[in-house]
Amino acid sequence: MTKASELDDYCVPFFVPERAGVSDPEGETPAARKNRKALSKAEKKAEGEKKADGGKKGESSAGQKAESSAGRADRFSLSAYDASLKPFSKGSKAADLEYVAELGVALDRLQNRLHAQKAERVLLVLQGMDASGKDGTIRAVFREVDPLGLRVVAFRQPSEYEAQHDFLWRVHAQVPAGGELAIFNRSHYEDVLVPRILGTLDSEECERRYRNIRQFEALLAESGTTILKCFLHISKDEQRSRLQARADDPEKQWKLDPSDIEARKHWDDYQAAYADALAATSTPYAPWYVVPADSKSHRNVMVAELVRRAMDAMTLAYPPVNPAMKGVKIE
Repeated sequence: MTKASELDDYCVPFFVPERAGVSDPEGETPAARKNRKALSKAEKKAEGEKKADGGKKGESSAGQKAESSAGRADRFSLSAYDASLKPFSKGSKAADLEYVAELGVALDRLQNRLHAQKAERVLLVLQGMDASGKDGTIRAVFREVDPLGLRVVAFRQPSEYEAQHDFLWRVHAQVPAGGELAIFNRSHYEDVLVPRILGTLDSEECERRYRNIRQFEALLAESGTTILKCFLHISKDEQRSRLQARADDPEKQWKLDPSDIEARKHWDDYQAAYADALAATSTPYAPWYVVPADSKSHRNVMVAELVRRAMDAMTLAYPPVNPAMKGVKIE
């Protein structure tokens, strides 16, 4: 089993408005207060360790996280994460496949309790560049999970009717109900990233949408939803290889769209936009994780580990047996 601290090395530093010089007019919600206290605790822990170490360099990961959150995007870059690394691999592709299957069985048991209890909810958000493996992750990680209580939502460009509402309107309608594990294949983040690249969203509107997203996710968290967000991080070379494979395979050509080729021309812009979005919306109640995804099998191991850890931390249990059903004999 992967250690929690190792997974947390890939957690995007938490956003804190007052530290980043951004004013949030919504006030301090319980979730925002939890965010602030988590950062304060991390800072105090780091300071204590620094004193105990005689002021030497090399703070704990918690200290680094607290320090990084102060600068937001200017202190967080996706280039700091090597997409080709496989830190959670079990040593080989075959071993990874076997381990993902084991995790899938564990997820099935956890999701069965979640569905039976019908009290809590889980939302997994998958984002990434084109060909980063969102579909493949869902197929591999949740293959063993009973589809009862599992729902996948793929967000596309808003329809004309959807666009007449606020950008979160269509998203709120798809969040998980009690007992559901919902997976967003792309998500509300597309409504900031794409228009930003196209130049139809200025910086002020981007900040407003980031704030709206934090408030929206805080609402979900406070209503009993465990939120986990994964950015599937691939290199530009790996994307080229995967897109070319689609172009060369008659059974996969349908997946390739001219927009994929056009978006690739703006690779650096998308990387910067993603880094800013992740840094602006990673919180203790809705954390972002950067998943090195050049290796498909490693990507699946890491996402499965993250979901299993999140669900293990929930208070999942089967509901009490109806007293009228105890000892009943079926004829």
